[in-house]
Amino acid sequence: MATFQSSAGVDNFTQLINRIGLPRLAAMAVVAVLLLGFFGFLIMRAQTPNLSPLYTGLSLEDSSAIVTELQSLNIPYELRGDGDTILIPRDQITTTRMTLAGSGLPQRGQVGYEIFDQQSTLGATSFVQNLNNVRALEGELARTIGSLTRIKSARVHLVLPERELFRRERTDPSASIVLSVRGELSAGEIRAIQHLVASAIEGLTPTRVSIVDDQGNLLASGSGDDEQGALAGEAAERTLGFENRLRTRVEDMLANVVGAGRARVEVSAEIDYNRSTTTQETFDPESQVVRSSQVRETENLTNGANGQVTVANELPGASQNAGGTGATEQGTSTEEVTNYEISKTTQTAVTEAGAIKRLSVAVVVDGVYSAATNGDPVYTPRSADEIAQILTLVRSAVGYSEARGDSVEVVNMQFAERPELAVPGTDATGGLLDFTRDDLMNGAEMAVTLLIALALIFFVMRPLLKKVLTPESQPLALPSAAELGHHGVLSADGQVISEPEEPKDKTPAWVANAKSMGETQLQTLKTVGNLVEENPKQAALIVRDWLGNAA
Repeated sequence: MATFQSSAGVDNFTQLINRIGLPRLAAMAVVAVLLLGFFGFLIMRAQTPNLSPLYTGLSLEDSSAIVTELQSLNIPYELRGDGDTILIPRDQITTTRMTLAGSGLPQRGQVGYEIFDQQSTLGATSFVQNLNNVRALEGELARTIGSLTRIKSARVHLVLPERELFRRERTDPSASIVLSVRGELSAGEIRAIQHLVASAIEGLTPTRVSIVDDQGNLLASGSGDDEQGALAGEAAERTLGFENRLRTRVEDMLANVVGAGRARVEVSAEIDYNRSTTTQETFDPESQVVRSSQVRETENLTNGANGQVTVANELPGASQNAGGTGATEQGTSTEEVTNYEISKTTQTAVTEAGAIKRLSVAVVVDGVYSAATNGDPVYTPRSADEIAQILTLVRSAVGYSEARGDSVEVVNMQFAERPELAVPGTDATGGLLDFTRDDLMNGAEMAVTLLIALALIFFVMRPLLKKVLTPESQPLALPSAAELGHHGVLSADGQVISEPEEPKDKTPAWVANAKSMGETQLQTLKTVGNLVEENPKQAALIVRDWLGNAA
């Protein structure tokens, strides 16, 4: 009995497979696999946290230390590149960075002032302390320089000579820096790094700081004799900056008049960088004022021999009054002194560096383009009045001075590049491939979802709709009584189960009845044969059912 039920179950399963068919089974298997993959992707996507970079451009030492710290904190992470980029869940980035900063990570390959926290000063010699001080200064400066936008990494070496006892000469300190940069540093950025390092070291001047990039290019010599070259470079940079600002201002103004990209401006400026001081004193004689006046009168009364030294007076025994009878003189003198105050004007004029000595501006303006009948652009030069108006605008924008000898020229010429006569409002500069990483990830997710949706449509919905809309084939059965007419109905074994009705007319028709019955049986056999050929599986199932019923 159990064997019979087992064989019956196998037969039922085989019948089910035969009814469904191998193509439908394959389609159902593919659909099931796609559905499982789709739902598995959704579950993994929902469970996988959104990762973002914690740090990029790390050294192997910093990466190893940070990974160890993340493992101790039970924070999931992922390494990218050669281990220089670490990704963690986006919502944990801030707290993780604060935690790592408390542990002194990342160190960027340099040791800062924390070297004094990790070592004990007890028993340390002055040599070790000085060496640690230099290492700490180098590490802190490297970290500060590495925080700049254009700098990927930095390495600093300091030379801090010690002054010997009883020695007047002193060697100036120096510094050398190796930079790994993004792109190319400008002269201003190089000088900024020099001044940054020089300000952090006592006695160090910016001209004693040498800078080299990771490609071996010398950015600053640091020989101490390039001060004039630095000043000249600073003057050239200031001049270039002034010319660029003036050119941008004029081009922006002309873009609103002749169109974007239809005007080119070049500016050449001569700037005086000499600084002078002039002091001038001016006296006005017309505005004199009496400050003080003094008058002195003197009266003199003098005898002729009184007080005179003569030979008679000097001789021995001479009389004292021998010369007293001389002539007598009397006179009066007056002296007047007057002091005047005269107004004085003192002027001190300081002329700062940066005055414009001469300015030259050259402007090239394209013509006007119009669409022809065939769609090609047709060039038309601009009128003289329009060029004159543009010249007036440019002179006003640059501050034209005829006394200074400035020169402004506006020329109308056809540009080599033709403009596109596009519809206004279209953006011709937008790139079709300007995608970010997030855009690519979103596009990939959309593509996967679209593929799964198409698979569901073509392999699930389409067969179901086709099965619903397609009429089912008629099961294999014997002709009905209506098809047999009045000749009766045959059973499955060919026996007549119903007699035909008696014709109303009583004419003898046994020959006609026999002929009709033969034709009916022949037609029935043909119909059964056609049904068996069209539906062999269903015919086999019907025969099997008959055998089972008979048993």
